[in-house]
Amino acid sequence: MSPDPIASTNQATYAQRVAFVSEIAGRLHSYGTTAQRLEAAVVALSQQLDLDCEPWSNPTGLILSFSDPTKAIGSSDITRVIRLAPGDNDLHKLSVADQIADAVAQGRMSIAQGHTALRQLDRPMDWRGHTRNLLSFALGSAGVAGLWGLPWLDIATAGVTGLLIGLMLYYTDRRPATREASEALAALLAGFLAVVVASFIGPLNLNSTIIASLVVLLPGMTLTNAVNELASQHWVSGTARFAGAVTTIMKLTVGAVIAVTLAGLMGLEPVVKASRPQSDWVIWGAMLLTSFAFAMLFRASRRDYPWVMAAAIAGYAISRYGGEIWGVPAGVFLAAMVLTAAGNLFGRLAQRPGAIVRLPGIIMLVPGSTSLRGVLNLIQQQDVNAGQSALLIVLNVVMALVAGLLFGNLVIPARKNL
Repeated sequence: MSPDPIASTNQATYAQRVAFVSEIAGRLHSYGTTAQRLEAAVVALSQQLDLDCEPWSNPTGLILSFSDPTKAIGSSDITRVIRLAPGDNDLHKLSVADQIADAVAQGRMSIAQGHTALRQLDRPMDWRGHTRNLLSFALGSAGVAGLWGLPWLDIATAGVTGLLIGLMLYYTDRRPATREASEALAALLAGFLAVVVASFIGPLNLNSTIIASLVVLLPGMTLTNAVNELASQHWVSGTARFAGAVTTIMKLTVGAVIAVTLAGLMGLEPVVKASRPQSDWVIWGAMLLTSFAFAMLFRASRRDYPWVMAAAIAGYAISRYGGEIWGVPAGVFLAAMVLTAAGNLFGRLAQRPGAIVRLPGIIMLVPGSTSLRGVLNLIQQQDVNAGQSALLIVLNVVMALVAGLLFGNLVIPARKNL
C-alpha cells in the first residue's frame, strides 16, 4: 500500500518543511516572481505547513527566517540565505511549481514527492527548446519592427539580427567571462549589421531597426517591476532592480554606439531614412507574430499559448485605441488595469498563476524601447534635450503602468499571489 500523502505531510519533520519552503521560494525567484508576490506566496505556504516564516527577497537572493510556532520562542529558529541569479520568466515552470506547492499544502502530495516533482523541472532544455528560443528571438524582433510600421527591409534586418543574437547568446551565456558582456555584444552585433545593410543594401530607420533587433533584451519589464516594488514599499529590491535595468540600458547603448563608431572608422556611410509605410493589416499581422514569439519567449505551456497570445493582443489593442482617445498614458493605464484584473480573475477561476495572463499583457506596454531610444539619442547627439522627451515619455508610461497594476488588483483582488 502506498503511503498516505496527508499523513506524510503531517508527519514531516520541521527541517523537511523548512527545506521544502526554501526550495519553492528559490524556484519562484528563478522563474521571475517579483518581491511582493514571492514573499506573500512564501508566507501563505509556510502557514499551510504550520511554519512561521519571515522572507526577504531581492533580485539576487533570498533570506528566509523560520521558526516552529509549537515551540518556545527562539528555540527553533532557522535562517536560510540563498544566493541566486536574477530570475528569468518561465510561465510553464512557474505554473508547475505552483501546482506542486498547492498539492503539498493540501495533502495531495507528500513533501518527498514534492521535492521529486520539483527536481524534474531541472531537466536541461532539449533541441526543441533551443529551437523555440531562437525562433522567439527572430520572430519577436521582426514582429516588433512590423508593429512600428517599418519598411520590409527594416523588418527583415531586425528578424535576421534577432536570430543571430539568439545564436550568439546561446554560446556567450555558457561562459562567465562573456555572460556579463552579453548585452553589449548583442548591441554591437545589431548596430554593425544595421549599418552594413544601410550602407550596401538600402536605407533603414537605423535606431529603430537596432532597437527592434534587441527587443528581447530590453529591460522594460524589469523597470516596471522595479517601480512596482518601490510602490509596494519593497525599497531595497525595487532599487536594486531599477539599478539593474539602468545598467542593462547602458550596456546596450555602449554596444550600439561602439558599432556605429567602428563602422564610421571603416568608412561605412549608412543611408538613414525615416519611413513607416505599412498599413494596418501588416501591423496586426505583426502583432499576431509578436504575441506568438512572446509565448515562446516566456516558455508557456502549449495549452497556455491561446491565453498568452490573447493577453498580448488585448494589451496592445486597449493601449492603442485608448491612447488615441484619451492619450498614451491613459491608454497604458487602462490596459494595465484590465490585464491585471483579468490575470487575477484567471487565477481565481482556473486556480493557476495569474501571471499567465498578466505578464504577456503588460509586456506590450513596458517602456524598454523608449528608454533605450532616449539614451541612444542622448549619447549620439551629446545633447540633453535630445533624449529628454523620450525619457519623459518613459516616466509617464511607467507611472501609468504601476497605477494600472495597483488599481487592477483593487478591481479584482488576487486569490493567488502569483
